[in-house]
Amino acid sequence: MIEITFPDNSVKQFEDGVTPLEIARSLSPQLARDVLAASVDGQDWDLTRPIHANASLKLFKWEDPEGKHAFWHSSAHLLAEALQELFPGVKFGIGPAVENGFYYDIDPNGHNITSADFPAIEAKMLELARRDEQIVRKEISKDDAMKMFGDRGETYKCELISELEDGHITTYTQGNFTDLCRGPHIPSTGVIKAAKVMNLAGAFWRGDEKRNQLVRVYGITFPKKKMLDEYLVMLEEAKKRDHRKLGKEMELFAFSQNVGAGLPLWLPKGAALRDRLEQFLRKIQKKYGYLQVITPHIGNKMLYVTSGHYAKYGKDSFQPIHTPQEGEEYMLKPMNCPHHCEIFKTFPRSYRDLPLRLAEFGTVYRYEQTGELHGLTRVRGFTQDDAHIFCAPEQIKDEFCKVMDIIFYIFNALDFKNFEAQISLRDPKNKQKYIGSDENWALAENAIIEACKEKGLNARTELGEAAFYGPKLDFMVKDALGRRWQLGTIQVDYNLPERFQLEYTGADNQKHRPVMIHRAPFGSLERFVAVLLEHTAGKFPLWLAPDQAIILPISEKFNDYAYEVAKQLTEADVRVTVDDRNEKIGRKIRDNELRRVPYMLVVGEKEAQNGEVSVRKQGEGDKGTMKIATFADEIARLVSELK
Repeated sequence: MIEITFPDNSVKQFEDGVTPLEIARSLSPQLARDVLAASVDGQDWDLTRPIHANASLKLFKWEDPEGKHAFWHSSAHLLAEALQELFPGVKFGIGPAVENGFYYDIDPNGHNITSADFPAIEAKMLELARRDEQIVRKEISKDDAMKMFGDRGETYKCELISELEDGHITTYTQGNFTDLCRGPHIPSTGVIKAAKVMNLAGAFWRGDEKRNQLVRVYGITFPKKKMLDEYLVMLEEAKKRDHRKLGKEMELFAFSQNVGAGLPLWLPKGAALRDRLEQFLRKIQKKYGYLQVITPHIGNKMLYVTSGHYAKYGKDSFQPIHTPQEGEEYMLKPMNCPHHCEIFKTFPRSYRDLPLRLAEFGTVYRYEQTGELHGLTRVRGFTQDDAHIFCAPEQIKDEFCKVMDIIFYIFNALDFKNFEAQISLRDPKNKQKYIGSDENWALAENAIIEACKEKGLNARTELGEAAFYGPKLDFMVKDALGRRWQLGTIQVDYNLPERFQLEYTGADNQKHRPVMIHRAPFGSLERFVAVLLEHTAGKFPLWLAPDQAIILPISEKFNDYAYEVAKQLTEADVRVTVDDRNEKIGRKIRDNELRRVPYMLVVGEKEAQNGEVSVRKQGEGDKGTMKIATFADEIARLVSELK
């Protein structure tokens, strides 16, 4: 017999060799139907794979990210099987699950696959799914794997196999289709009830522009047809909320190929929006004792060698800038933290100086692949709302809790009330990915876990998701459409202080090493603005809106009065502009609805005579007339309530 520990800490006994699926069936028929994936001792595990030792088991359903991942990973195999039947001779690269669905990279091998083929592919996927084939895992030797895939002409698979170690190679078979894969997968294809091929894209094999260009086929599947219908409706709404579209309509930001891909240009209204977000956070940080600093946009390459960033991210950074006269190498700053470590070292530090909280809106640069750039959510130059707290070990939990309070306040103020938290820990079975001692990692991980308990935060734990220098707490918000975005992050770091030999003098007059807490509530201003745009559909909170009101004179005769109104409102701290175009009032109203201006103030002869404005609220229409001062007071009241 073996004992299985469940997430609620209950323990049950089962026969040796029992599978997670058999355990699910013994617990509940409903669970047996709904369970899609499992983990054993923190490792991905197939539901039909036996368990042979005392273990900690987690079972995952569709509602769990792990359940969706296994479902979509298996669906990628189903897509490949359908493509194999429809287009004989295609060759397969890789086919992972992604955040929303999956893709498979294929070499069409002479076939011209277009969007016109999507219905046939979807129909074939559902035909295969209805066969309800078991997905069978098999361990295979390297020689056998090379022969199997070599005989089929699968050159891309053979390349992958050549880099694997014997004894760690597995295949998965469903019906007549076998794929090289490490899993995990759902037990059978029958639970896949709805399928949609989303689009095609080009993708270089293994991301190398010098290798073959493959066709990347994107798809998504669901366990119910209704779920697919709802998803497609959500996608249509998401198109309307696309931050790239809204950013253009609202004149917030732009991109120019002459400047460079992935390097946003903030237009006046967007720059003002960013400034308000910065001032909002600066005000909060001041209450919590942060000190503002500024560091250069470049740094000596050795700074990032010391920090470890060059070894980990050198390939993803812009290449070093050489200075022939001095023989030195500089880099565009990929991270702010090494610079802040150097600021800590500028003076001798005492325990009385701690915690030292250094904050900076620091712009950093990463060389993202062109195909991965996407509006403001994936750029090559972005500004982090970065801060680093240098503290004594006994201060970690208290400081960590204070950072959590800041994040909670920001999320509440910006209506991100639906969020999840994830404690990202080191994978104890893959320690070579990380720097630092086991002792320091244990201290850092325990500090985060205890802080979450103290704040009553129900955070899920993920092994292998930590930063290379320390564990972290990540916050994923759900927007108005239910999409998950990773925003705020807090990280505990014992390693950079050691690498930079940071010290402070303790009460015992001895030298001690501080601990470093990294935090960024927004994550980056670019990504945060993009998420906020899509969450609000461009209808920002009144305190944050680029223009709180716009004045629309009904004809040129009333332009002078419109500017007088603007002057009075500006003096009352209302952000206002005038639309004095020679257009009909209906056109002006329609255009400014698109710009998501919260209030439109129509002025004509009657309003000019009475010192009034005719108020229209965005999305709600006519709100009647009021005195200029009354409108200004109303805006001030609403802003004080919302912020």
